[in-house]
Amino acid sequence: MRFWVDEAWLPDGWARDVCVEVADGAIIAVTPGLREGTHLRGRAVPGMPNLHSHTFQRAMAGLAEVRGPDADSFWTWREVMYRCLAQMTPDDVEAIAAQAMVEMLEGGFTHLAEFHYLHHAPDGTPYDDPAEMALRIGAAADATGIGLTMLPVLYTHGGFGGQPAAAGQRRFVNGTGAFLRLVERTRAALPGVTVGVAPHSLRAATGGQIAEVLAAFPGVPVHIHVAEQVAEVEQCLAWSGQRPVEHLLATQAVDARWCLVHATQMEPFETQALSASGAVAGLCPITEANLGDGFFDARRFAGPWGVGSDSNVEISAPGELRMLEYGQRLLHRARNVMAGGEGRSTGEDLWAAALRGVAQACGVPVGAIAPGMRADIAWLDASLDAVVFARGAVTRVMAGGRVVVEDGRHHARDAVAARFARTLGRLRG
Repeated sequence: MRFWVDEAWLPDGWARDVCVEVADGAIIAVTPGLREGTHLRGRAVPGMPNLHSHTFQRAMAGLAEVRGPDADSFWTWREVMYRCLAQMTPDDVEAIAAQAMVEMLEGGFTHLAEFHYLHHAPDGTPYDDPAEMALRIGAAADATGIGLTMLPVLYTHGGFGGQPAAAGQRRFVNGTGAFLRLVERTRAALPGVTVGVAPHSLRAATGGQIAEVLAAFPGVPVHIHVAEQVAEVEQCLAWSGQRPVEHLLATQAVDARWCLVHATQMEPFETQALSASGAVAGLCPITEANLGDGFFDARRFAGPWGVGSDSNVEISAPGELRMLEYGQRLLHRARNVMAGGEGRSTGEDLWAAALRGVAQACGVPVGAIAPGMRADIAWLDASLDAVVFARGAVTRVMAGGRVVVEDGRHHARDAVAARFARTLGRLRG
């Protein structure tokens, strides 16, 4: 396939009349100043990978926005989540994932790192195929066209120090041996998909478990929730005498294959140490705002970072970047905080920085319009500053060399939305 665009954002900057050649879902040639092939009008940028999502949570968007009798927090939100997933079947999970993926593609996300911990039947019994739910995520990705990095989650305990899991967590729980078998089965069942590992958190997996899993699967992406909530920090201090990021860095060989998700509760010394590790900070600003998590210290952080949609309460790549920048503006009482210097475009610098971090976290060749990269491209109707902060929009999306969004609409939106509506009707009926 060969096409050309009026303007494209290449690794060395904007270029006019760019011809792109694609084969087997990857870019094989990029030639500025050449009008050959199909003319796909507009300005093209690399599609944004999504480094952190729980697609099933799209079904509960809006259900946790009624204030309870006591102060609401992440922990009360979590109880709503447990109730929502209690009756989900594999068919439901596939339908919900497809809806979330359609919205991701329409919102400029072209590749997904799915932090997948809904493994078992409602009573906690493993399915005949332990990777049944993972296969449903893979089927939804195939149907919608989004790229996929699969992150099976190790979730064994309900609190620091190996506390028993609660009833609401029984669909997540695997011992170390069962988890290793789950990862192997997922790798076999999803050929062509990068499969990493994801210890859920220091609450849900012990240090010994994490070390055993990393030894079994060297070189793969490693993602973990860490330091999201004040109460989590307090519990970790009571258990270990250290803060979560401090403890993780002291006990595990954290390096560039790691992605630490959230990390909103860090002291400056932790931020500095995380920066030096080479690990990616996985930021989900819309969810972090929705849950009242707090602000990531982006101004002090000097390492790679990227964005994800996490709970999928709202799905938009520009929206995540806008929320990140606005959070920093509120925190520091300044404007254009994330721009790289005087005269720099904040929208472009946000997009570029996020691309670098997310590509690292996903463990796949994405994040640039360049030979050897997956052909993930988004077309914009305005500048990146306008798309991130003002009136602009994503109009067309190519994922893996296939155009799946035109005029802002995914080609399967109506069918996917109808199935999703039926699923919600049953789950909420």
